[in-house]
Amino acid sequence: MAKQSLFRSSRLRLSLWYAGIMAVILSLSGLGAYRAVIQSNWAALEREIESSAGTLHDSVEPLLPSNEETVKILQKIFPELCLVGQPCDLSPTLIQRHTIGVSDRSTYYIRLFNYEETLLGFSPNQPAELPATLVKTPWQTFKTEDGSRYRQFTILLHGDETGSSQANWGYLQIGRSLAEFDAENTRIQKILLIGFPLMLAVITASSWWLSGLAMRPIYVSYQQQQQFTANTAHELRTPIASLLATIEALQKVPPTSPEDANTLLSQIAKQGRRISELFTDLLNLTYIEQTLVLPLQRCCLNDIVSDLIEEFSELADGANFQLASHIPERSIDVMGNEPQLYRLISNLIVNAIQYTPEKGTVTVSLERRDRMAYLKVSDTGIGIESDEQKRIFDRFYRVNRDRSRQTGGNGLGLAIAQAIAQAHHGRLTVESQLDKGSTFTLQIATADG
Repeated sequence: MAKQSLFRSSRLRLSLWYAGIMAVILSLSGLGAYRAVIQSNWAALEREIESSAGTLHDSVEPLLPSNEETVKILQKIFPELCLVGQPCDLSPTLIQRHTIGVSDRSTYYIRLFNYEETLLGFSPNQPAELPATLVKTPWQTFKTEDGSRYRQFTILLHGDETGSSQANWGYLQIGRSLAEFDAENTRIQKILLIGFPLMLAVITASSWWLSGLAMRPIYVSYQQQQQFTANTAHELRTPIASLLATIEALQKVPPTSPEDANTLLSQIAKQGRRISELFTDLLNLTYIEQTLVLPLQRCCLNDIVSDLIEEFSELADGANFQLASHIPERSIDVMGNEPQLYRLISNLIVNAIQYTPEKGTVTVSLERRDRMAYLKVSDTGIGIESDEQKRIFDRFYRVNRDRSRQTGGNGLGLAIAQAIAQAHHGRLTVESQLDKGSTFTLQIATADG
């Protein structure tokens, strides 16, 4: 329970950190995108106003009055314009609307000032709160009492310098409503306000799922470590208990003859060797798993198998079973660590011998197919049940524990063999039928393949 609580709290902290960091990144990205869109729309709006003002300026400036009465000329140039002190025609024709170059009367408005900064005329749709005085700043933004915002641009109108009029005839102001811009801005804000919590919820759920994936190997490794510790303690308990019991027997009841003393000393030596072999296997397994790259050289599998067959021949004769081999004449070389390959194949042969009864057969065969070397160790032993075949390469796992103890096995042979195979980028598999025997196959790339 404490272990699950520890991993659950660790997973929660990891997911919260992930969600928090992603929330900050999302917030900064959203804010940056929002400001970029707003600035882009604002720049496009100003370019549109400035372009309209420039077009109107170029169209109107040559027609500005010089010798005639200003009001009459302005009425001819701007039929839609409301002159100061005169009534406005609020229903101009289509031709009149296009005369001043601005067709969207609900969005744009125009104002004209003379060189004395006196307001001469204005569009009927101009905001009522606009002052009659001139503000010479090129760009102005203002807000009316009803909350509507406007952006306004002021441009200088030049007169005919050859005539009697002033060189600077006056000022043209063109402005537009920011209602569409503000509506778009509000729409983007709503999208962000609604989308951010939804995205944060998705990120939180994803972070919980991803943290679970990240913690799973750690949890599995922790369980394997606990299982390994328990198995090691279990394996050491029996020989140590036997060793201590023998020593206590020697202390309490001294042997009456040298033969009894030798027997007790033999028991102590046997348990000591068993403990030493266990530690040696554990150290070898740890070394193989922690070594990223083994020192490799060209190795001949034919020679390794031949040497091991010769080594185990006497054991086969004494145990009354047959040890056979099928080794091709053509040399099969691989890039590997020769001592480790010796250990791998030796473990496979020893495992086959341990689980093969008298008058049985252990066969070691070697062949090459498609630039791959295949080493098979087959026996006619007790076999392995299908549900146990998945665990056969686990540390300390035995198919028949009682018999394995009698033959001196500690359940690490196949685990070491699998680790060596993986260190050589090879593959070790098993095929077995209960009471019919097993076949272990090592597949490894050849040196020239």
